[in-house]
Amino acid sequence: MSQETHSMKHHKQPWAGYRPRHFLWETSADGKVATITLNRPERKNPLTFDSYAELRDLFRGLVYATDIKVVLITGAGGNFCSGGDVHEIIGPLTRMSMPELLDFTRMTGDLVKAMRACPQPIVAAVDGVCAGAGAMMALASDMRLGTPAARTAFLFTRVGLAGADMGACTLLPRTIGQGRASELLYTGRAMSAEEGLAWGFFNALHESAELAGAAAQLAAQVAAGPTFAHGMTKKLLHQEWNMGLDEAIEAEAEAQAICMQTRDFRRAYDAFVDKRKPVFEGD
Repeated sequence: MSQETHSMKHHKQPWAGYRPRHFLWETSADGKVATITLNRPERKNPLTFDSYAELRDLFRGLVYATDIKVVLITGAGGNFCSGGDVHEIIGPLTRMSMPELLDFTRMTGDLVKAMRACPQPIVAAVDGVCAGAGAMMALASDMRLGTPAARTAFLFTRVGLAGADMGACTLLPRTIGQGRASELLYTGRAMSAEEGLAWGFFNALHESAELAGAAAQLAAQVAAGPTFAHGMTKKLLHQEWNMGLDEAIEAEAEAQAICMQTRDFRRAYDAFVDKRKPVFEGD
């Protein structure tokens, strides 16, 4: 067995029996869509040191989860996530040394990097409070569905910190524009659901009672697509931020040539010839 193969087997999670400690995890009947539910509804689903680390490790492990096609993130109790827990994170941070603080800020940034590096498209279903690190998790997702009650705040400045947190100064301007991002990061005010939709933060808004169904439908639609090719799309969407046009076109030429060698590409052609809908299998 090659070292690479051994490594992949070693890291591959037993997703059917996966039981995280700090959030809920379930997979769809066909096993293709995994749902992460932040589940501390009495506190509006804040994050702790341990939940940050467990989420980071989960998304790192998803690189090897070929059975999981799409990840859906949501929160319990009518809210998405209120950010870092005031008592379990903010308080302890005020007593830490500089090396300890840097370990923490790098860990939170590693969560965003892991979300962007995993090949599965990520759908965030956002209701109610979506603040701080919670807003960054939504922003790091590939697509976001919201409700009229969603209030998204990058409120770092309101606790005396920079708006530059977990990649906010890169991700937010690219999503909603430099001027709008600057206002939200300087003021820490909440972006309304209507603003989020108009500015391109949300792909669509749904009533709270309909959000879970709409998110599941979108996730299932994406999961039914050519998943190897979806992973390539996500990779290029990320890598091309740092490319000029000529480099990007060359990277896409190479990526598309690789995708043209997949069985899914042939399945799509055969289905077109037979006048039927293709059934993609991700290889």
